[in-house]
Amino acid sequence: MDKRLLSFGHGFSARALAARLIPEGWHIIGTTRSENKLAEIAETGVEPLLWPGSDPTALIQEFPNILISAGPGPDGDPLLAELHDAFATAASDMRWVGYLSTTGVYGDHQGDWVDEQTPLTPSTKRGQARVKAEAAWQSIPDIPLHIFRLAGIYGPGRGPFAKVRNGTARRIIKENQVFSRIHVEDIALALELSLDAPHAGAVYNLCDDDPAPPQDVIGHAAELLGLPVPAAIPIEDADMTSMARSFYAESKRVRNDHIKRTLGWKPMYPDYRSGLAAMLEQTLQTKG
Repeated sequence: MDKRLLSFGHGFSARALAARLIPEGWHIIGTTRSENKLAEIAETGVEPLLWPGSDPTALIQEFPNILISAGPGPDGDPLLAELHDAFATAASDMRWVGYLSTTGVYGDHQGDWVDEQTPLTPSTKRGQARVKAEAAWQSIPDIPLHIFRLAGIYGPGRGPFAKVRNGTARRIIKENQVFSRIHVEDIALALELSLDAPHAGAVYNLCDDDPAPPQDVIGHAAELLGLPVPAAIPIEDADMTSMARSFYAESKRVRNDHIKRTLGWKPMYPDYRSGLAAMLEQTLQTKG
């Protein structure tokens, strides 16, 4: 296998993947929009690249594996806006292209289950933009595209503990509201398995096995820390930004059977309880 990966929008999930691949001898180039993050990326063993600000066309033609973490903006997918022709030209020579999307493409199902065959009916602008972006990538002839629809991502440095500790966590209650989640290490594992066994055209949901109400996660985090469980606030009484409120506009349980069957993926953290416990343990080890 050609162990070269070009990672566009080298963020939280991509870094977790890189941490798995670099010890296996992979050469990874990761892009960022911020000059301030170049050194930070380099410290992880990934070669940093400022983009926009450089022309990665030659790299697209050279690297057989490409990960796309950058999300769509008001004008659509930023990569395709600038580099569509480069991808179209190199598509037939590529081995694997991974696109990180979101389970928000399914829209609201009032707590019912969805899978990869569920029609895409997003109700938020973010979800609608993702549906358009997925379709735009799928429209490139011969591209070995793999779409990963991610549930709510958490992991080291991204979770409820900080807000619980500083007293800003809130248990907002909306009847029948459930979310699916995914630990970042389980995303990295799935991407690595897909790189090892490409299935061009595949679409995978990535989530754990236990969709749960958001207030349960906050309450459990407080209990793990030995701190008071934040008071429950009915959503009607909650002071929330429009962005925060939009997350409560959709409720669904996401199935992950397809990726388990196809790639043999098994989440290391099958529910938020095991994931939060591991995060807390890691934090204590780091402080120790």
